[in-house]
Amino acid sequence: LEDLVYTPKTLKAIQSTRNGALGKVLWARSRETHPGPHSEWFWDIEKSGGGAIVDMGCHCIEISRNFIGKDVRPLEVMCWADTQVHPIEAEDSAVGLVKYASGAIGQFEVSWTFRGGMDLRDEVSGTGGTIWLNHWLRTGYDMFTAEGQKGYVAEKAETETGWLFPVGDEAGSLGYVEMFTDMLNALDKDTEPMETFYDGYVVNTIMDAAYKSARSKQWEPVELEIWRGSDEIGGGIELQEFDTDHFLVKEEIMPDGRTKQILKEKEGGRIVERVIH
Repeated sequence: LEDLVYTPKTLKAIQSTRNGALGKVLWARSRETHPGPHSEWFWDIEKSGGGAIVDMGCHCIEISRNFIGKDVRPLEVMCWADTQVHPIEAEDSAVGLVKYASGAIGQFEVSWTFRGGMDLRDEVSGTGGTIWLNHWLRTGYDMFTAEGQKGYVAEKAETETGWLFPVGDEAGSLGYVEMFTDMLNALDKDTEPMETFYDGYVVNTIMDAAYKSARSKQWEPVELEIWRGSDEIGGGIELQEFDTDHFLVKEEIMPDGRTKQILKEKEGGRIVERVIH
């Protein structure tokens, strides 16, 4: 089951993105890192099939797909993965880039070596806006204690003294309530939930390409034998008209109050600037 796309923050951010608040999505980054999983089978590659990518990369990849668009085809993956700290055969850290047919890039960062708790963050950048999400650390409840919490603090917390970041509703903050509500409603109504078995298939093909890339150290294609989305290939620059002779590159207000415009000449392509007093 995929829970992290169901967090209240993520659901609202996905809806804002689909409503066009960010314009065209260019880049989606999802990060999940912590000191390592609870159960022994995660650490045994013969049982788990992989390390941090299998454990957490699946969440990060699917979060990016929701922001970029599930109907947008993933094309290829570049991934670095290594065993940096723990005496295991699987990777305990990885960073990957997923290129999509729209020209967007999905980035995942996963690790079992992060110290200080569990870091769950997402960033989305588009032509018209940006979203930052922090799901676990620095969520509005910060506490310093020299005496100690005297018990459980939060999922993956490593200490009970010093600066702590307790979470008020862990099940809700991790998306479990909305996830099971969606799944059970889909069963009752005989409809598809937001996350399906097919989504899991797509994510697994992306992870397969990530592992291939980690070994080959080059971009590897995403091999989707079954694709139900669009075959449209996008990308490229959308030129913004400024006047009959120029495209607009950038406009900004300077510290002295003047407006600076960076322009590209339509004939010849020369970059010029204008300052408006």
